[in-house]
Amino acid sequence: MDSYKDALTYLFTHLPMFQRTGPAAYKHSLENTFRLDRMYSHPHQSFRAIHVAGTNGKGSVSHMLASVLQSAGYRTGLFTSPHLKDFRERIRINGEMVPENFVAAWTEDFRMRNLTEGINPSFFELTAAMAFDYFARENVDIAVIEVGLGGRLDSTNIITPLVSIITNIGYDHTSLLGETLPLIAAEKAGIIKKDIPVVVSKRQAEVEEVFISKAKVENAPLYFADHEYSTDYGLIDLEGNQVFNFTKNGEPIYLGLKTDLPGMYQRHNIPAVLKTIDLLRETGINVIDDALYKGLSSVRQQTGLQGRWQVIGANPRMVCDTGHNEDGIRAVMEQIRQTQYRNLHIVFGVVADKDPSKVLNLLPRKATYYFCKADIPRAMGEIQLQQKAAEYGLKGKAYSTVIEAFNSAKAEAGSDDFIFVGGSTFVVGEIL
Repeated sequence: MDSYKDALTYLFTHLPMFQRTGPAAYKHSLENTFRLDRMYSHPHQSFRAIHVAGTNGKGSVSHMLASVLQSAGYRTGLFTSPHLKDFRERIRINGEMVPENFVAAWTEDFRMRNLTEGINPSFFELTAAMAFDYFARENVDIAVIEVGLGGRLDSTNIITPLVSIITNIGYDHTSLLGETLPLIAAEKAGIIKKDIPVVVSKRQAEVEEVFISKAKVENAPLYFADHEYSTDYGLIDLEGNQVFNFTKNGEPIYLGLKTDLPGMYQRHNIPAVLKTIDLLRETGINVIDDALYKGLSSVRQQTGLQGRWQVIGANPRMVCDTGHNEDGIRAVMEQIRQTQYRNLHIVFGVVADKDPSKVLNLLPRKATYYFCKADIPRAMGEIQLQQKAAEYGLKGKAYSTVIEAFNSAKAEAGSDDFIFVGGSTFVVGEIL
């Protein structure tokens, strides 16, 4: 590749990319992943890892763990998806994005090697291979690896981690993962490995037996984090951090624990982090309490996490959030209900390959909507979205671009109003 720009052109336009084209890019086999792994001499075997799957919360948990491990002095890799603004957000070491020249050189190297191999990888398969090779070359001490989609057939599922984590299970990508929560959970449970401890962030009656059964088959110690760690509520300090008092098995343990991630839903993610740290300590990973406190209080600063109840403006207050499925939108709506404002404005867009009915049913009727179409092939047309939303009593104008919708909301909102931007990761990405 002559340049980083050329590399991106190749990655985005020559490879099937789920974020742009949807289910057509999903591979129902790990064959390509194993071939890429052999091509680069099994790089994932040279570093320790933590594997994180789930419907909602896996991105936040991954970034929180990376921040804590970084604070503990470990050279920490972080692989997540999707990116919001820059492809390089997906691959980080100690918060620093992979250099442009590495992406360019690695992509060209793959193209040359592949002249004889003839692998036809998806965008995500190749990106995962790039991340693993980068972490190996840069000698990371440990890497936090977030699953892209599902778990069992995900390209990241060739690693043998120190701990596997599964966050909340909800309805998302049902055409690929299954139409019921147990079927979806079974795909996520595919990351449970023989003898490797697994932390499930929340015990959900509908799916707990799926994890119990799979863990038993694999002889994997299973922990439901919310049965050990809990907090009633969080306070907000003067800097905007949430402050929690956590108990472990009913006994006070982490008092005044702060996080710079403002979403109220983070209190359901932190128990998974705390339990994982317990297990990592048992493997010899040294994380003192000071590192835990520092890491959780500086997640955004240390890892670059964006799009989680992120404040992007004041007077009127403007917030964006990447929550996009039923559970994610429900959590966002709960927080909006606890926000003070005069009038509510919602800039909203969705993807076309998912039925938006359950999400639309959660949105407040007493709001002005700005329906928009993100700049990707997967996006649902703004007119179609407007028509579907009307069936649920949601009213507003349609805009052909996200920026046009956002600018219209800003023009119409008063200084005491509230503007929320969401519905799709891609809508948030364009705003940021």
